Amino acid sequence: MASILSVKNLKKSYDSGFQALKGVNLEIEEGEILALLGPNGAGKTTLISTICGISNPSEGSVSVGGHDIARDYRAARSLIGLVPQEITLEPFEKVISTVSFSRGLFGKKRDDAFVETILRQLSLWDKRNSRTRELSGGMRRRVLIAKALAHEPRILFLDEPTAGVDVELRKDMWDVVAELKKNGVTIILTTHYIEEAEAIADRIAVINKGEILLVEGKDDLMTRMGQKTLAVELHDPIDTVPEALSAYNLGIGADGQSLIYTYDTRAERTGITALLSDIAASGLALKDLQTQQSSLEDIFVGLVKENAA
Repeated sequence: MASILSVKNLKKSYDSGFQALKGVNLEIEEGEILALLGPNGAGKTTLISTICGISNPSEGSVSVGGHDIARDYRAARSLIGLVPQEITLEPFEKVISTVSFSRGLFGKKRDDAFVETILRQLSLWDKRNSRTRELSGGMRRRVLIAKALAHEPRILFLDEPTAGVDVELRKDMWDVVAELKKNGVTIILTTHYIEEAEAIADRIAVINKGEILLVEGKDDLMTRMGQKTLAVELHDPIDTVPEALSAYNLGIGADGQSLIYTYDTRAERTGITALLSDIAASGLALKDLQTQQSSLEDIFVGLVKENAA
């Protein structure tokens, strides 16, 4: 699939000498959902701001749909919709008016039917004549998305789109994002909710200290770096791992009544069959077995810790 956004050796430095971006390279495919993950201060918002033309790069280049953001900024910017983290709306403006106004800012002709389609997609049509100050936080965030989509962009940046909203509204927002993807919109999402990326992203990019640590398909990443743990619940508590089981990578559970075995899902053999046999031979009585797969959050935390070392 063709790249719609190409970032090459992008750097951003400030007069103080601080480097917010350190040679970022990123290719984003048309129609995908990319989750950009990173701790506070990692460079997520700086990267988005630079791509969107809010901040000027110190070095490097960015092209959007083949348009360079510096040489052909009007064409590049017209392809981008940005939903900022902060909710900034004119409080006394009606929903339909604020969305229509955003369309006009990009020189688009008035199209009441298109605006209606957006508002219906975002469950805002019934609120079209409400002033934005009368809406809930979740609804105001939907208005921000409608504004960003009003000029028919091909790329939508969502900077912490579900920050401060409850779980139910967050899942509603996931449905909105999935629907946008069906309509061909490429989505770049920053989020602190790892389960959000795990639920809706096609690929994951991890940034830390202004550098991209990896960009990989979500499923491939979890297969490659994910581990499984087997919890062997015992009938009686133990204080130490028996000497006969010392060859295995075993720990004792917090309850003292289980053995925890970590193994690589990619290995040709997991060693579980031999382990269970040796546990029985050591005289320990098994009560139950449970397996658990590493989550995306486990992988993310591990990557950031490794990079910080």
